[in-house]
Amino acid sequence: MNTRTLSVALLATTLLTSVAGSTLAAEPVFAPTGKATAHPAAWPVAKSQGLVDAETEAFVDALLAKLTLEEKVGQMIQADTGAIKPEDLKTYPLGSILAGGSSPPLGAPDRSPIGPWVDTVRAFRAAGEARQGGTHIPLMFGIDAVHGNGNIVGATLFPHNSALGATRDPELIRRIGIATAQETAVSGFDWAFGPTLTVPRDDRWGRTYEGYSEDPEIVRQYAGEMILGLQGAVSQGQVLQHGHVAASAKHFLGDGGTHEGHDQGDTRVSEADLVRLHAPGYVPAINAGTMTIMASFNSWNGVKMHGNKTLLTDVLKDRMGFDGFVIGDWNGHGQVAGCTPTNCPQAANAGLDMYMAPDSWKGLFDNMVAQVKSGEISQARVDDAVRRILRVKVKLGLFKSARPWEGRADVAGNAQHRALAREAVRKSLVLLKNNGVLPIKSSANVLVAGSGADDIGRQSGGWTLSWQGTDNKNSDFPNAQSIWSGLKEAVEAGGGKATLNVDGKFDSKPDVAVVVFGETPYAEGVGDLKTLEYQPGDKADLALLKRLKAAGVPVVAVFLTGRPLWVNPELNASDAFVNAWLPGSEGGGIADVIVGDKTGKPRNDFKGKLSFSWPKSAAQTSLNRGDRGYDPLFAYGYGLNYRDRVRLPKLSEVSGVTVVAENSSNYFVAGKTPAPFSFRLLPTTSVQIRPVDAGGVQEAGRQITFSGAGAASAALVGDKPMDLTFQTNAEMALLVDYRVDVRPTAPVTLSIGWGKLDVAPVLASAPIGEWKSLKVPLKCFAAAGTDVTKVAEPFLLETAGALTVSLQGVKLTTDPAGAVCPAKAQ
Repeated sequence: MNTRTLSVALLATTLLTSVAGSTLAAEPVFAPTGKATAHPAAWPVAKSQGLVDAETEAFVDALLAKLTLEEKVGQMIQADTGAIKPEDLKTYPLGSILAGGSSPPLGAPDRSPIGPWVDTVRAFRAAGEARQGGTHIPLMFGIDAVHGNGNIVGATLFPHNSALGATRDPELIRRIGIATAQETAVSGFDWAFGPTLTVPRDDRWGRTYEGYSEDPEIVRQYAGEMILGLQGAVSQGQVLQHGHVAASAKHFLGDGGTHEGHDQGDTRVSEADLVRLHAPGYVPAINAGTMTIMASFNSWNGVKMHGNKTLLTDVLKDRMGFDGFVIGDWNGHGQVAGCTPTNCPQAANAGLDMYMAPDSWKGLFDNMVAQVKSGEISQARVDDAVRRILRVKVKLGLFKSARPWEGRADVAGNAQHRALAREAVRKSLVLLKNNGVLPIKSSANVLVAGSGADDIGRQSGGWTLSWQGTDNKNSDFPNAQSIWSGLKEAVEAGGGKATLNVDGKFDSKPDVAVVVFGETPYAEGVGDLKTLEYQPGDKADLALLKRLKAAGVPVVAVFLTGRPLWVNPELNASDAFVNAWLPGSEGGGIADVIVGDKTGKPRNDFKGKLSFSWPKSAAQTSLNRGDRGYDPLFAYGYGLNYRDRVRLPKLSEVSGVTVVAENSSNYFVAGKTPAPFSFRLLPTTSVQIRPVDAGGVQEAGRQITFSGAGAASAALVGDKPMDLTFQTNAEMALLVDYRVDVRPTAPVTLSIGWGKLDVAPVLASAPIGEWKSLKVPLKCFAAAGTDVTKVAEPFLLETAGALTVSLQGVKLTTDPAGAVCPAKAQ
């Protein structure tokens, strides 16, 4: 196979567009036609390389002849580690196991190093081999390694894709693919769910950072390189034995083009635009030999991708010559019209080869066996799907027992991979503004401030040790460096002084302040926005910047974000503004560029160029190069360097939108009830509330006292009902950090809507005066009667007896560790 490095067409423009006024870019309006039938002749031609050869096909033929119907159906189903036990494989001959973003290894915490993950893989592998009778087919183990193997404690975390797009460096992408493959293989997994070849067209989408660019040109340049990095040369076979893994180009197709940026929504575009904008990355991916392609959650003009035969079969497999197999997304088949997660022959008939059925696998298996017997799914379709799966398993090397990389302790987070990640950080930084303050002399007195300065989880973003990337601590990252640590190291090396104060306080005036702030971690669904305004409402970060400016301190803003956001006020309050994206584990890469030598001479220059257009208004949610009325603040390709002498004038601070503080997951945090939530006590004669200290912070908690004089409740209520369907299906849980001060004297219920759970045993057994956590999956409330589509009170505590309990926090969490499901209240 020809693995020639793809040529790069570097966009060198660094022109700043007009910053006067605030004209909204006109977005072409598409009226849905209801047409979701693709015409293969309109699509590009490609051909899988290295997957099909006579020897492999003969081996597959022999296996197919031996397999029973049940064994064939099993190959078409993938279960999640959180919903299947190794012993289940002795009965159900499944083809694959995945570990979802927040699914833990067996008998160990979700945040675990390599050892427990390898043990998990080996336990499932051994159980599958122990099945009595029939033909043994090795399992495939998949994992989301979207910016390095981010599930593993100690792994190297590379910048997210929106940052890598700014590097314009395909060769770097291949090297990152190689390192990611190695760190995936050592953990026992042989399949990485990546690369993401999406082309985000509306930056409100919560997965924008998974895309390399708003424009398909960069995606096209990177796709083949990442595939070659992850898989190596497939034609040689034994991919796994060479330290590579199977890739999964995703999500086919149009995931980045949904209406208003809604995750899993409807991509309302013509077929011509679907081809032009969203298909280009798949041609080089297929030509490079990608073993799998993942179907997308979204619809195209009203028809779900998991059920669109014209795209999955007629276009992808026939016209584009894809010889690998199509894997579904997390219960995505259940969204096809007429389907449920356990019953969806439509998806197989459309061309889905392997169902990702994390918790629905058992019912799906039984139904599919019956559907093949009845002819609802043809035997020919099953044989084609299984042939594709077996073909990939052969080329991957799964039929060989050798696993030379599995369990190696010298790979994850090693010095070579960390140096590569740091290089990627340096190359991805985009300088948006520099009014003479950068680079910083390493001999200077530097104040480092901001909530993101010393937070490795924050700088790494979503898909980091958990699905949403939340609830991480610096101690969870043994092979990583925070941005603060990198700055301190660089400044002290030049004889200067670096001081960390998150709030920006100082005793003696510093020469310069570096303020690190930006988005908090999120992933799909949770990360969707209404507008692009950064920190609408309570602009705490802007206040910090202004306070330092007012004190006469030059300010360098380091912005952590997965996407362009409207930050005009923050730009105005800064002397220099660096878009650092989500840099990952190597925070020192920022200091490499913004801190010079003792005299202020640059050690490294800025090289990053925007691969996403930057808005001048918070209403410019769909702002893409080539659009009619294209009018960004910073154009696609913009990025200053130290040779440039562009002085940014004062920008308009009129956002162009009504302030929208979108919040459906944080109800009581740090002593505050974020909008639109507030406490409601009924009746106030029987229940009272007062501030208390919590977590070492003055008045960061609330103590609720039930007098016992009659039935009373304390609730957190919003301004309108919320739809928590997505959060429920995503296995999210209500997390309550509490302290029992006086034990209950009567039954106590915790409710969301009509679903009431008995929490009296939990509260009665809790140690008096100690902070504890209660984590209850939303599915438990749903099972008890909650209508998750209409939630107005996401927390309601009720009792007729006496009880005193203090709250430190009430919110939704994606971390399943320690979750319990109390009994339904009688």
